[in-house]
Amino acid sequence: MKISKVVSNIPASPTLFITAKVQELRSQGKDIIGFGAGEPDFDTPVNIKISAIEAIKDGKTKYTPVGGSPKLKEAVCANIFSDYGLGVTPENVIVSCGAKHSLYNLFLTLFEAGDEVLCPSPYWVSYPPMIEITGAAPVIIDTRQTGMKLTADHVKAAITKRTRGIVINSPSNPTGMIIDRSELEKIAELCLEHDIIIISDDIYMKILFGDARFFSMATISPEVAAKTFIINGSSKTYAMTGWRIGYCIGDRDVIKAMTRLQSQSTSNPTSFAQEGALTSLTADQSIVEERRKIFETRKDLIVSKIREIPGFDIIPPQGSFYTFPSIKGHLERFGGANSLAEYLLEKALVAVVPGEGFGADDHIRLSFATSEKNIIEGLARIKKVLS
Repeated sequence: MKISKVVSNIPASPTLFITAKVQELRSQGKDIIGFGAGEPDFDTPVNIKISAIEAIKDGKTKYTPVGGSPKLKEAVCANIFSDYGLGVTPENVIVSCGAKHSLYNLFLTLFEAGDEVLCPSPYWVSYPPMIEITGAAPVIIDTRQTGMKLTADHVKAAITKRTRGIVINSPSNPTGMIIDRSELEKIAELCLEHDIIIISDDIYMKILFGDARFFSMATISPEVAAKTFIINGSSKTYAMTGWRIGYCIGDRDVIKAMTRLQSQSTSNPTSFAQEGALTSLTADQSIVEERRKIFETRKDLIVSKIREIPGFDIIPPQGSFYTFPSIKGHLERFGGANSLAEYLLEKALVAVVPGEGFGADDHIRLSFATSEKNIIEGLARIKKVLS
């Protein structure tokens, strides 16, 4: 049966492919250590699970408003004021089936054929395909020569008359890097000058290390805030990836249009999952810091172990739960990250995500959302088979 051109051109998510492959091999009895996970290995906090269970018991299993329940949208507004100092109303908020869904709705609402959207590389694997689905063209900005950090000079050189938007992901998936505040301020000036919409994917904002500090372009000025759409959700901060709750905050007319789009696709996010998300935002937040500290300990461990592997080079991440080491010392042998990843899975029984899907075929991504034991054993296996 014929598949449409739009869908035929969509690549499968390499991160989800690796996760599925690991599960398949483990079901065959193989001792696979996986560094592919794009989700915390912690369980969802108990109080959040209880909220959802009680919601089911109380019969909260019907439709909610398409763009999310009023209480959850109010909680998002309060959270935005607490974290950003920005005053927004429920009319500025839409809740969707995960932050990925929020981004998809936003891209479809804002962009169309003939538009260009600036996309710093290395990028999260889904940004370019989602932009292409709208008919727009992703304009890739390679940041590997500037320590994986976007600069205003990069942006200025990439702007054309067709530039309509820019995606900012800081802390970044896959690099864990944070864009310098001074550069974000300069980029904001360029966006105002050239009427460019800012899509700020802040899903990792609560997972920061050392003296790293999160900074949002939306806080620069009311003018910049008016051009910024904030994307966030429950998945990473609260270990709720399977719950599929994300949200977008921005211009109310665009949010209204996104709600119309969502009404013709998924309708509302799952009702009782919204109750769990409400608890995540309104309950005590101490567990977020406890888990951040665990991630920081793991980060230090995995960086030290990566540095012991000949041919690897690593810039320590400033946030998220990913490392993105260079494999340049092994390119002559393997040609690229895909071949290296296949070799590691076959010979070391270790799963990593090749960098090609992130726009950097000379890197691989390793998630440290796994135990210290797995980090030590997994990196030892890699070192052994590459030595």
